[in-house]
Amino acid sequence: MKLLKNGFVVNMETGDFTRQDVYIENNKIVKVAPNLQLDHVEVMDCTDKWLIPGLIDMHVHIKKHFANYFTAAGITTVRNTAGSIIELKPFIDANGSEMEPRVISADRMIDGPPGLWGDDTAYNINVDNADLARQEVARQIELGTHFIKVYGWLDPEYMKVVVEEARKHNLEVSSDIIYSKKVDALLAADIGIDWLEHCSGIIQAMYPQWTMDAPKEIWDTIPWDQPNEELITNICKQLLKKDIKLCPTIVLYDQMRLADQYWTINHEIVDHMENSDYLFKHWPQAAHAKQGQATLGIQTKTIQKIAYTYYKMGGTVVTGTDTPAGIYTYPGFALHRELQLFVDAGFTPVEALQQATINAAKALKIADLGDIKEGFIADLLVLNENPLIHIENTMKIDQIVKDGEMYTIPELLGNIPTEQEMNDYISELIKTFEQQGLYAGN
Repeated sequence: MKLLKNGFVVNMETGDFTRQDVYIENNKIVKVAPNLQLDHVEVMDCTDKWLIPGLIDMHVHIKKHFANYFTAAGITTVRNTAGSIIELKPFIDANGSEMEPRVISADRMIDGPPGLWGDDTAYNINVDNADLARQEVARQIELGTHFIKVYGWLDPEYMKVVVEEARKHNLEVSSDIIYSKKVDALLAADIGIDWLEHCSGIIQAMYPQWTMDAPKEIWDTIPWDQPNEELITNICKQLLKKDIKLCPTIVLYDQMRLADQYWTINHEIVDHMENSDYLFKHWPQAAHAKQGQATLGIQTKTIQKIAYTYYKMGGTVVTGTDTPAGIYTYPGFALHRELQLFVDAGFTPVEALQQATINAAKALKIADLGDIKEGFIADLLVLNENPLIHIENTMKIDQIVKDGEMYTIPELLGNIPTEQEMNDYISELIKTFEQQGLYAGN
């Protein structure tokens, strides 16, 4: 039993804040009211602190070796958009009760041959017929996947089969169609796709002659830094009719835009990551080579405009990062940067926070998550400064409360696995994959 006394509690529905006490029993918020007097409880003085819900990153690819970085940065729930349910089962079963974030996950991504990520592994499969599409969806459902993820090289005929099979089990289908040549956002919506990750497919719908491998002369015809609002509005209107959900992952684009001038911050969590001798070795090389700058990075302002336009029209737009893809998408801290980029796109600080808390929870269909209310899951952050004035203040974390347990940043960083622990863990994971006839990949 815990009592957080005298903090400024932000109501995420309204954006208002009042000085309140928050009483927590087990993993639930039991009472939110001023001047609570209770005996035999652990008391934390939150005078002049700001209390917001734990943040939700709606697009990650989480692994055991960096899971605690999310929690340390105040991200208490993540949506894993393709991975391995087998690998993530301990996180999923814990449902937020351990140090790692609560995990909502898809299983391996369903792509088409030859596969953007290569041959079939435990993390991806290339489907070239309807029977295989049905079999794969059935396999994932049996494993307990929360949703299905399709990739851009999957033929639209088989994408439709995947959607039809998922619907039989009331599962949503997420898509990354950035590299697709056959499916744009409007066709994906007609097929029945629920989610456009990275706002993918919208630019193809705006400019049908464009794909990621279009010749330079076509790229040069698109006003990347002055997005065509009329075209964006027209596409968004059509997507809104189908209730399509967008996760723009602006930070992914923007870090590639910045490349070797990537956004970073002086913080103990970031320092811990960058001082690791075995994590994220691909980032420095990608930044130095300016990898993705001319293709993904150039799209940043257009993606921001799409996200804000769709939100103002009433569409679902949530925060996500694609951690650890791209360049320096720091686990946890990339979401704080995403919030900043949402504000840069036109969202107010309150609106940006809503997309990372209550509206993300609604999109996940978790009714008791994403706000500080009686009966809600006790996931919340104690901040030293007001995030409603400056969104950067979400990074000024004093304490993290997750599933009713209170953590400090040093405590969470102290539980990051060592390289040897990870080597042992991965060896056992590979054996598990092999026993199930799955290839772990390189």
